[in-house]
Amino acid sequence: MIAASVFLQPEHAGLAIHPMDQFKVAPLFGDGHGEIHWYTPTNVTLWMGLAVVAIVLLLVFGTSKRAMVPSRTQSVGEMLYGFIYKMVEDVAGKDAVKFFPYIMTLFLFIMFANFLGLLPMSFTTTSHIAVTAVLALLVFVTVTVVGFVKNGAGFLGLFWVSSAPLALRPILAIIELISYFVRPVSHSIRLAGNVMAGHAVIKVFAGFAGALGLFAFLPILAITAVYALEVLVAFIQAYVFTILTCVYLKDALHPSH
Repeated sequence: MIAASVFLQPEHAGLAIHPMDQFKVAPLFGDGHGEIHWYTPTNVTLWMGLAVVAIVLLLVFGTSKRAMVPSRTQSVGEMLYGFIYKMVEDVAGKDAVKFFPYIMTLFLFIMFANFLGLLPMSFTTTSHIAVTAVLALLVFVTVTVVGFVKNGAGFLGLFWVSSAPLALRPILAIIELISYFVRPVSHSIRLAGNVMAGHAVIKVFAGFAGALGLFAFLPILAITAVYALEVLVAFIQAYVFTILTCVYLKDALHPSH
């Protein structure tokens, strides 16, 4: 690739690569130059709606004709159901199973949004911090409310490290408190950052493919490898977001642990 960049000139002079253009929020109607209001349908709205439609098609219509010998769609739905149910039970405990529908919805929405974002000419909603921050804040508020409702003031024991020396406990309590309120920040940035980075890298290599002429096969091979990695990342990031939600829920249900 270094040799190709030295001996070959771009086919178009002044070729510019703008990897972040793919993340622009644009209204579905109009020229896109006007002000976008909160009620304006945008490409983000469209692809979030498509993620919801995909979930409904899988879990409602795909399993409507349930049978002892499941179809492929029913098998996928049952596999995802069992996978998330076991995660919630193993990580957060049996008393967290009542929150399974919420956690299952989070996982499926993020996973389908990630996979839909890998389609050509699509829009990846989970690459926007505005989307992932709302998801993370919903988890944070839910966990905090559950913690105080179930344990009352005992929930504050989550910040008091009783196993530490007495002199260090106030300092550790401040650190634990800061760490707790940073959770939604790390929870949201981790997802958005990983998804955005992968798509930006693919766009950069695509720009190289358009500039290297006969040597375009080199960045195309790189795109193929990165795309395969992004397919894996799409699932892993949904898994990480979900399992962290289970961990936070466990802290709310069992703060003394």
